[in-house]
Amino acid sequence: MNKHISLLIILVVAYLNLGAQNSTDKIDLESSLIQPKNIIKISDGHYFIDFGKAFFGNVEITPKAGQKDSLVFHLGEKLDSEFHIDRNPGATIRYRKSKMSGLIANQTTLPELAPYKRNTTGAAILLPDSVGTIIPFRYCEIENLKIPIEDLQIKQKALHYKFNDDAATFSSSNKMMDSIWDFCKHTIKATSFTGYYVDGDRERIPYEADAYINQLSHYSVDNNYEMAKRTNEYFIDNPTWPTEWLLHTVLMFYTDYMYTADIAPLQKYYDNLKLKTLMDLERADGLISSKSPKFTEALALKLGFKKGSKKIQDIIDWPPAQKDTGWKLATAEGERDGYEIVPVNTAINSFYYYNLKLMTEIAGFLDKKEDVAFFKQKAEKVKETINTKLLDTQKGYYIDGEGSTHSALHANMLPLAFDLVPEEHIASVTEFVKSRGMACSVYGSQYLLEGLYKNGEAQYAADLITSTTGDRNWWNMMNVGSTMAMEAWDLKYKPNSDWNHAWGTAPLNVITRYMWGIKPKTAGFKVAQIEPQLGDLSFSSIKAPTKNGFILAEFKKKNDKTDVYYITIPNNMSAEFILPKNVKKVFLNNKKVKNYDSYLNLKSGEHVIRIDH
Repeated sequence: MNKHISLLIILVVAYLNLGAQNSTDKIDLESSLIQPKNIIKISDGHYFIDFGKAFFGNVEITPKAGQKDSLVFHLGEKLDSEFHIDRNPGATIRYRKSKMSGLIANQTTLPELAPYKRNTTGAAILLPDSVGTIIPFRYCEIENLKIPIEDLQIKQKALHYKFNDDAATFSSSNKMMDSIWDFCKHTIKATSFTGYYVDGDRERIPYEADAYINQLSHYSVDNNYEMAKRTNEYFIDNPTWPTEWLLHTVLMFYTDYMYTADIAPLQKYYDNLKLKTLMDLERADGLISSKSPKFTEALALKLGFKKGSKKIQDIIDWPPAQKDTGWKLATAEGERDGYEIVPVNTAINSFYYYNLKLMTEIAGFLDKKEDVAFFKQKAEKVKETINTKLLDTQKGYYIDGEGSTHSALHANMLPLAFDLVPEEHIASVTEFVKSRGMACSVYGSQYLLEGLYKNGEAQYAADLITSTTGDRNWWNMMNVGSTMAMEAWDLKYKPNSDWNHAWGTAPLNVITRYMWGIKPKTAGFKVAQIEPQLGDLSFSSIKAPTKNGFILAEFKKKNDKTDVYYITIPNNMSAEFILPKNVKKVFLNNKKVKNYDSYLNLKSGEHVIRIDH
């Protein structure tokens, strides 16, 4: 066979395999038909329709009467004035115009939308042809409608992965917190339209860090875990370039096992997970660097990159500094808080330590005793080196990396979140972190909030979540008009950002997993942990999904000295309720607990816990 023909066949097969790999043809996607919340007549034949929230999809129309004249549809996420869709919304905020030649009575149809090349080619997750082109939109305008609007049935046809709307609820005495939780929950459902955890509409590509936050939030509102498993498996052969993104792979697989108790993915991909820790880049003192000469072509290929020449790069946060992007940013340092990226830096090695810590547990789950000892020793060495070389003990907080004299938020919030900080320096590191405020992106806020809740700063963390001061908060996302979490706090912080990014849903999973403290204590929620840190709330209730059913919890502050919790644990599981400090008396189901430790054991069923301070 001619070698050129052979090469052509290889290329065609590779292209077809890529298309099959990135396609959602075999994924059970669902459509919901949503009625308009509001229809406004602008002028004769011109109507404005608000569906209440943005979804990925199209409008479905069924006329009772026909129309020969053509008509125009406008779909978009953003308004530029009352009852008028912004035709030039900027960034990656979506708008599409579509002309329709006419209407046929009683025939259901959808406007034809032009696709965006970037999210429908290449590495993008492709939708089935039967779906057609979809965009995220909340609003619709119709022009030149000749039949009465009452004769036109119009609905928002929303595409999403199967989702149990009733699997999770949350309410509290703080209505801003409630609104943000609902806002983030909607984001999780609406961005599930490919059946993978994708980064948003600009690219529709899975990225590990985006996917991890998406996973944590999805697990907080539903107990369907297949989408996460599919996405996790995707990353085995499709890693992305940021160093920290690779270092999220172990976190995703570990989280899936803890929520599902499905050990098969850990067994199947154990060797790959060891690679994704990047321990091959270790130097003698245990620290790693993306600049290491040990990052060879052979290692790049083992990690799953298609080309051995592929390099990785430390990201710290996104977007980077103005000098690195060419964008005109609101702050010259971008979202990195001025982080000085040196070859051996604190952020990367904090993630590396956490990978080793989790691999110690994963090896234990798989009964690999030698590996347990191996990873435990590595983790201890890395922790000691970080705290010897990267912690400025005189100042009481971390520098950005080896040889740096600068200390950014990220170099300190990550050690806090990953339990790296020596006990004697927790207070000083925490105070430094608080002094920086929200000097990170919506992605970075995940670890900022985790670090604060894990180290006694529940009220400060809650205040960050519910803040209405300035624009670096979730209130601003809603205030500018988005109904899904945005990629950045505001367009001025990332000029090409979109309005549909699940990596902005940190409050959702943090409220469930840290404010209410509901997590799996053992794999598959055989034993749950409930550790409330409710701050100044006077009331809160939550319904949290597990693979065994739903944990129901309610809190009422009776007075300054008495708190009451009502907890329902599903069948086939139990829970450890972690008691707060400075407790004087504890009552469980109306009986005084005489010899309590730091927690109460709760069996399946309903429980009433009274705590006197």
